[in-house]
Amino acid sequence: MVWTVAAAAAAPIALIVALMLGLRWSAARAGAVGLLLAWLLAVAVFDFAAPVAGVGAAARHLGVLAESAFLTVGILWILLPALALHEHQQRCGALDALRAGLARVSHQRPVQVLLLGWCLGLFFEGAAGFGTPIALVAPLLVGLGVPPLTAVVLALLGHAAGVSFGALGTPVLAQAGLTGVPALDIAWRSALLHAVLGGVLMLFVMRALATAGIGSLGRGMATLAAAGFLLPSLGLARWLGPELATLGAALLSAAGVVAWLRWRQPQSLRQSAAAAGLGRALWPYAALVLAVLATRGLPPLASALGEVVLQWELFGRYSGRLQPLTHPGTLLFLALLVGARLQGVPWRKLGEPLALALKRLGPVAVALLAMLCLSRLLLDAGMVQALQVAAVAGLGQGWPLVAPALGALGSFVTGSATASNVLFSTLQAQTAQALGLSAAWLLAAQGLGAAIGNIVCPHNIVAGAATVGLAGRESDILRRTLLPCAVYLALGGALVAAIVWR
Repeated sequence: MVWTVAAAAAAPIALIVALMLGLRWSAARAGAVGLLLAWLLAVAVFDFAAPVAGVGAAARHLGVLAESAFLTVGILWILLPALALHEHQQRCGALDALRAGLARVSHQRPVQVLLLGWCLGLFFEGAAGFGTPIALVAPLLVGLGVPPLTAVVLALLGHAAGVSFGALGTPVLAQAGLTGVPALDIAWRSALLHAVLGGVLMLFVMRALATAGIGSLGRGMATLAAAGFLLPSLGLARWLGPELATLGAALLSAAGVVAWLRWRQPQSLRQSAAAAGLGRALWPYAALVLAVLATRGLPPLASALGEVVLQWELFGRYSGRLQPLTHPGTLLFLALLVGARLQGVPWRKLGEPLALALKRLGPVAVALLAMLCLSRLLLDAGMVQALQVAAVAGLGQGWPLVAPALGALGSFVTGSATASNVLFSTLQAQTAQALGLSAAWLLAAQGLGAAIGNIVCPHNIVAGAATVGLAGRESDILRRTLLPCAVYLALGGALVAAIVWR
């Protein structure tokens, strides 16, 4: 019975993956069909039509839809300014200046891509998280001449090693709050797992570059960028905790690459310092970084802005919460406005980029709503819980092998490493206690899986595709990221098992 129910719970997810990979369906089409199957199974197998805690069937359907719509609006609030920023940068010549500036830093396009796709992507992940790196970095890579499909893949791969500590350590802080395990204990273990395995992501980045015909990235440079992030991240997580483990390490990785280039190409970097156009191109991104650091790193300001909350509750079971003044989308809008003013562009000229961005959001909104309805339905109907129960019953002491995969499932379903940790961290800790294993290590495995799951998460893929004009081709992106995700999860499970079994 347990396995039958688990198979029914897994069927909608399996169907969506099959349609996207096998038939190359768009996320919107595959999500709609998967959602229909999930709803039928929820009613037929999981009694979703039955009242729960006084909430009737119609109310449950309405609650799922309300939560999904609210989450969709929150994601679109990030995508709209990100798309508008890209359109604005293209129109005012900033992308051309950025491309020229990077060319002066290094004439090698693979190195330019590394600086944006790896260093800058990780920095934005550490500062803002919640899909911001993909929405910002993918169009910048396209501006360098990277094919749009490869640009999204590189943005997804490049930021993944830092997702465990994204948005100033939010995923780990959520785990600590839920389980009572100290954040420091979880943080350094998560960072150690990434330090051992993170080179795998860089190998796939190198592979993506070579496959797209962009050129080969030297092993020395790739090793420097990877080690320059992963090792400082481990040190920061070990001694300071999760807050700066991605943000600080990303800065050190970029500094290492630039220092190496300064040593190897001193004349080139002197020329780059004189490129005034590069500074003008970077104003919006500098404004974004300052806004993020101010709202995250200054407790009085963060507290004051955080008091403004949009929240609602329905039937005592469904709810939504959003802090509009500290939301990444609001900060992106602020960066767009401030950056344009510093670039000497009147605000009235931002109307056209915003209109074009709105026009591109239509099909994206449909795909996001379908996927988010599916995720909320899987949770509310108890289908995710059925998968948990079957996994624990069937694996026993073998649980560490799949602990990262559960984290990835959470990210696939919810679209967020933080949400995945909120969903599964208590289960991981309880399973560790039942099996006599280290809760801190299983929570680290959860964080590892939640991080890498971001590269196959339909929500992130939809968002990335939207920013580079690939809406409807999400299946092509998933085909490129599924193998790196599977390899990382397999190696992560084996590493965690070897540690806790010793």
